[in-house]
Amino acid sequence: MLKRIFSDDLPRSRLLAAILVLAVAGLLLTPFVFPGAKALGVAAKILVFIVLVASYDLLLGYTGIVSFAHTMFFGIGAYGVAIALTRYPASFSAIAAGLACAIALSALLAFVIGLFSLRVRAIFYAMITLAVASAFQTLASQLSDFTGGEDGLNFKVPELLAPGFQLFEEPFRGVSFDGRLVTYYLLFACAVALFLLMLRIVNSPFGRVLQAIRENDFRAEALGYRVVVYRTVSNVLAAVFATCAGALLALWLRYNGPDNSLSFEIMLDILLMVVIGGMGTLYGAVIGAAIFVIAQSYLQDLLKLGAGAVEGIPVLSTLVSAERWLFWLGLLFVLSVYYFPAGVVGRLRSSRR
Repeated sequence: MLKRIFSDDLPRSRLLAAILVLAVAGLLLTPFVFPGAKALGVAAKILVFIVLVASYDLLLGYTGIVSFAHTMFFGIGAYGVAIALTRYPASFSAIAAGLACAIALSALLAFVIGLFSLRVRAIFYAMITLAVASAFQTLASQLSDFTGGEDGLNFKVPELLAPGFQLFEEPFRGVSFDGRLVTYYLLFACAVALFLLMLRIVNSPFGRVLQAIRENDFRAEALGYRVVVYRTVSNVLAAVFATCAGALLALWLRYNGPDNSLSFEIMLDILLMVVIGGMGTLYGAVIGAAIFVIAQSYLQDLLKLGAGAVEGIPVLSTLVSAERWLFWLGLLFVLSVYYFPAGVVGRLRSSRR
């Protein structure tokens, strides 16, 4: 049964399986185990980035394509939902229409970019995608009548997802089932479904061809596979999943702007999560997103506690200052690359073998 659910791609490591079960259980029970708005926001961000990082790993880890336009598709999904809910009454049909239009636009752009750019070498393709993503971010900032410009778009969500909605009159174990909690579990269900669908894709015959192209595209071409076609389809699929992740982010924030969905910093974060978790394995998206988002959200608070403990020690108090959290985050990344060159998942699987 588990093999069918996970598409014959089990973790193949008891420790990795335990970590994944702990991560999924933690995300499922976050509202009850870690009460508070911040913990729920961090968990929702992890769910969004699991889908986004897994979709990028479909390109980088499984097909060997380096693209810097992934945040563009992420932003298209967020803007699709935001624009639909801004211009039409807040309903699930408006969300579906906005998401459908966003998916269609992302698929079309990914198809055009892939078809005309994937024939060039990897570095040139990366530069082309970077230029396209930068142009799209500028366009989104300037079309203020349509996208809200730099201020972005605030919008209402359906009543079921609104914070003021109460699903049950009485709290359950101290947790009130309001619209915010309903939205969180909607994100959880969508993230699990999208992840399992991507897992099915990479373990299908189509996914095996993508891995063959990653290893040796000349040999794959010699075997009769149209490399450009497979790369283009992979580009389109990754764009569609990234668009869905952007829509989930917009629903959670009830806002979208160029900084929170189109920023190049998000692209760097995606790369870091892929490397930390491990390329070429979708389980790495779960591990990488959880580690990075938790470190990014709580490292500063942890350093504040440490700064109080070493207060008065000249050099140490400066290093442990909460203002140095980016330094420690960078050091964490360097150490993870040094000790886990194949990512956490790759290291655990190699240890098992």
